[in-house]
Amino acid sequence: MTPLQAAVVAEARTWIGVSYRHQASLKGVACDCLGLVRGVWREVIGEEPEAAPAYRADWAETGTEETLLAAARRHLVELDPATVDVAFEAAKANLARVVRQVKGTFSGSDTYAAQIAQARVVLAAAQADLRRRQGAPEGVVSGEELAHA
Repeated sequence: MTPLQAAVVAEARTWIGVSYRHQASLKGVACDCLGLVRGVWREVIGEEPEAAPAYRADWAETGTEETLLAAARRHLVELDPATVDVAFEAAKANLARVVRQVKGTFSGSDTYAAQIAQARVVLAAAQADLRRRQGAPEGVVSGEELAHA
């Protein structure tokens, strides 16, 4: 991933959770799909190259011209679908690798939790034994001590 691509992804992630509002483009307030692209552009690239035209919520063009598509083609790089497919498959494979790593990292946590629980049981028994011994009169020998003698 290039530094520019990494910056775009990082900025886009800061928009997670922003509410939807048609034609909005204000991080922390609201945006729609195009508003997200515009907001990321402003943060990563700078001022928007042109004002976005008004558009319907269903993105349907009222005339024969694809106004938004034409604007996108003026300012964005159109990728070959085969290249996109390869990049998407690589991203999925990378995600699967990370998921396996995370699962591997946390797979021992159940074992550790069981060991901790067992140690707590042993500790509780030892503490109870200590309290019992501390409460006994001096010089008294318990049945347990006689059994071990």
